[in-house]
Amino acid sequence: MSQRALADRIALDVQTIKRLEAGVGSVATLIAVMTALNFRLTGLGPGTSLPEQLRYRRHKRSLSLDQVAAKAGLSRTTVTSLESGGGSVASLVKVLAVLAPSARRRAPERSFWGQGDKADRDSRFTPPDFMDDIYAAFGPVDLDPCADLRSPVVARRRILLSEGGDGLVDDWSGQLAYVNPPFSNMLAWLRRAHDQWRAGKVATAVCLVPVRTDSAFFHDTLSADADIFLLQGRVKFLSTQGKSEQTPFSLMIVAMGATSEQKQQFAELVPGHWLARSFATQGQHAAWFR
Repeated sequence: MSQRALADRIALDVQTIKRLEAGVGSVATLIAVMTALNFRLTGLGPGTSLPEQLRYRRHKRSLSLDQVAAKAGLSRTTVTSLESGGGSVASLVKVLAVLAPSARRRAPERSFWGQGDKADRDSRFTPPDFMDDIYAAFGPVDLDPCADLRSPVVARRRILLSEGGDGLVDDWSGQLAYVNPPFSNMLAWLRRAHDQWRAGKVATAVCLVPVRTDSAFFHDTLSADADIFLLQGRVKFLSTQGKSEQTPFSLMIVAMGATSEQKQQFAELVPGHWLARSFATQGQHAAWFR
């Protein structure tokens, strides 16, 4: 992604991005950029945001705000601000050196179709016969937020990147959104689907993605809000040349806002099973079990 494209995505000027890449800027801007790039750190601990991870790491190491401030050469107020999403990148770097000197970029979610034809390895389309089961169980698709002109998905509205649209930025709408995202960026699309569903932009979001359950987002958010259907066998997607290609990985349906009747109908049509949900007795978050 170019600096201009990134700046446009989060409504900033290019100079701000350039300064940030030189280590100058605010933590708030850094967080916005990290979200846009699906860039997360490992080595800090759990948390849905960088400030949460900082607080967790400090508590994990049994350090007070004053102790961290002294070790980093900062004021207590600055450390408090960082744990609230404020402060500067320069201050953040100093605190990270104290709390998590080995913190590094978490490897992005990647699910490729092989090493050949890297330019379009994310361009694989849900086959019409599988879509027939989606229509039969969940109804007509109102929105395809990551559409492609070559996709056989029938939707009343499509957000096309080739026409200047961006489903990660543009608002969604309608009763049912069907999401077959670029698998190399699946986590960002799952977050977007969850955000748009929670905001009431769509009544139901049905996502077809690889089985990836290791992210904190899956355990902390999707496990509480979504229904997961594990597909038995492999789906044969369509390539950009129209050829049928079996997926090299297992797939799951992540459904948000689906009714009991819709889930039952889908299970009758497609081999696999829905995972049962059980909410923790303490009300903190849900746990999956079979």
